[in-house]
Amino acid sequence: MAKRLPATLAAYRRIAAAAAPLAPFVLSHRLNRGKEHPTRLAERRGEAALTRPNGPLVWVHGASVGEMLSAAQLIARLHDEGFPVLVTSGTVTSAVLAQQRLPAGTIHQFVPLDSPPFIARFLDHWRPNLALFVESDLWPNLILETAGRRIPIIVVNGRISERSFNRWRYVPGTIAALLKQLDLCLTQSQADADRYAQLGAPLVSMTGNLKLDVPAPPFDPRKLEELKQALDGRTVFAAASTHPGEEAAVIEAHRRLRATFPQLLTILVPRHPERGTGLAEIASAAGLTATIRSRGNLPDRSIDIYVADTMGELGSIYRLAPVVFMGGSLIGHGGQNPIEPIKLGAAILHGPHVWNFSEIYSALDEAQGAYEVTDAGRLAVRIGSLLKDAAERNRLVTAGKATVAALGGALDRTLAAIEPYLMQLRIEQRQADA
Repeated sequence: MAKRLPATLAAYRRIAAAAAPLAPFVLSHRLNRGKEHPTRLAERRGEAALTRPNGPLVWVHGASVGEMLSAAQLIARLHDEGFPVLVTSGTVTSAVLAQQRLPAGTIHQFVPLDSPPFIARFLDHWRPNLALFVESDLWPNLILETAGRRIPIIVVNGRISERSFNRWRYVPGTIAALLKQLDLCLTQSQADADRYAQLGAPLVSMTGNLKLDVPAPPFDPRKLEELKQALDGRTVFAAASTHPGEEAAVIEAHRRLRATFPQLLTILVPRHPERGTGLAEIASAAGLTATIRSRGNLPDRSIDIYVADTMGELGSIYRLAPVVFMGGSLIGHGGQNPIEPIKLGAAILHGPHVWNFSEIYSALDEAQGAYEVTDAGRLAVRIGSLLKDAAERNRLVTAGKATVAALGGALDRTLAAIEPYLMQLRIEQRQADA
């Protein structure tokens, strides 16, 4: 750890340490809101019930579902090379995803709250040999405590939005002191690389976006067949990873399309499944019939809106819906990842707010591999045209797949960049075994 920190970081560390006794109240409040796992609160205080595996341990940290998905293939390759992998994240949904999508034997823990005593306890137990932080979840104490133990820290799939970049520029000494603790930053785009470098990261390289190399999501064949039979040839549209403020537009689009497509079924997949009941009520208030998947219901022919408020089923939904709207883009959230539905042959619609994936969406739009919509009316028009015109839909899908394929390769470049660190771990292990 740096011997002298900027006053802002020094004050943050003191406050975070002093606030540690308040952790039970913070965690209890989050638990009541469904944001913590009821049997794993101790992990948020750095306490572990699992044993550290033998050998060099690679630690991969990402904030939530998106980061974990982007790193899943990287984790699998590390696992294939024989490295034990510890994965940390901060959300309940990411813990569910870890169980579903990561290789057997991968250890998942909730990341400790960003307080020095909790992080020290975590590091004392796990003793990672290499830390890979995914995208932009860079907590100050997490970085400082890790660097203070001379554990190499590499940012993979790094990104800094223009909004975050402009905020950090108000405290240049603070962000520079943090970024100087990093050994290497591997970024999604050249714009991200330039921002990291301008903010003070000492070694930056653009390796591309790992999300472009994510494979098509898995699916349960039995559940997919069950859904297919329930649909019985109906016209299907899906809105995936939607956020508050978007579902009303999707429901309105469905209302406008009913006359043209009397058997239309809209599958609504909220980003946060706990919102399912409320969304069904919104649909009912709009005069549509709705049912909720988490209750075990299937959509019969009377159902207009099918709320898929479950985890891990997008693989099935993307295989059923020829047209998919990607949420988080009609409101100021920054958009969700369109790669998985594209790889499964869906035609993609999105709103204008896509800065989280600006390079991907820009390339897709330029190649006419996706369409932008701005409101319920335009959404309805695009859905209708794509459902009517198979040739137009196929052109969109073909262009989308070609764009994604051309932008790929980040996984191999990332592995090549971190190979010197992995080689050092192998050497140290051989010396320990000798």
